[in-house]
Amino acid sequence: MNSKKAKFSIGEIVKHKHFNFRGVIYDVDFEFNNSEEWYQSIPKDVRPRKNQPFYHLLAENNEVTYEAYVSEQNLIEDNSGDPIRHPLVNEVFSEKRGSNYYKPSN
Repeated sequence: MNSKKAKFSIGEIVKHKHFNFRGVIYDVDFEFNNSEEWYQSIPKDVRPRKNQPFYHLLAENNEVTYEAYVSEQNLIEDNSGDPIRHPLVNEVFSEKRGSNYYKPSN
């Protein structure tokens, strides 16, 4: 059993604290789980700790949509109510209510 807790949930819309993008969470790693090369590519002065949750986002900014991998320390809630326009949102989630998307219930 993993004793670590994630602050945010799958389906929640969040935005980055420092960079101009937002997204919907579609998966959570309770600790860093990406390549060391990816981690080292982050400038040392802003590199996040590895021992915290990291979130997989269907992300967007004003120009493009993409997938992002972001540490918990760099995310805040997005309460705008605006939908995420990423083309995969409708493949992963079945509906949006408020600031959350919901997966299909089987």
